Amino acid sequence: MPSRPQEPDTAAADPVESAAEGARPPRGDLPQPGPPPRPAAAHDEPGPDAAGPASAEDEYTTAIRELEDRWRRALADLDNLRKRHARELERERTAERSRTAAAFLPVLDNLELALTHAGADPGAIVEGVRAVRDQAVSILQRLGYERHAETGVAFDPARHEVVGVVQDPDAEPNTVVQVLRPGYGDGERQLRPAAVTVAKRE
Repeated sequence: MPSRPQEPDTAAADPVESAAEGARPPRGDLPQPGPPPRPAAAHDEPGPDAAGPASAEDEYTTAIRELEDRWRRALADLDNLRKRHARELERERTAERSRTAAAFLPVLDNLELALTHAGADPGAIVEGVRAVRDQAVSILQRLGYERHAETGVAFDPARHEVVGVVQDPDAEPNTVVQVLRPGYGDGERQLRPAAVTVAKRE
């Protein structure tokens, strides 16, 4: 029986073509156009802006309203404090004026008493007036205003006001020779300086 010629084995193809075909990837593995897919994170949580800008604006609006409310309350409290302080200050001023006036009432009483005895002995009237003067000076001292009418002391521009300069050989230069008007008080509590004449320098 004659033998049939064998057909070429398709598996044994050209080695060049087989190598080329083996280098090509399968069609299903071809890269697709476009950016590569983003890998999914293990714990992918929404960011801070995931809720949207509306919620952030609401928070800012609420905070601004709260600050404005606190600011208005602070202004109201400050205004009430200012009014209360003004009332208390006026009340203290009135009370202080009343205490000072009441302290001088005995002085007025003694002056009126001296006037009722104006026809009596002139020496007694002078003594009465001097006693009233001493009483008024004592009241000023209790109020914190010391009397200054000293002579022979060094001139002090904070306590003395020069109204004249004289040549006195018996007095030291730049010392008080005569007090024309007494002064009362010292420093910030000074009512007025003493008006004096001062010895001239040689």
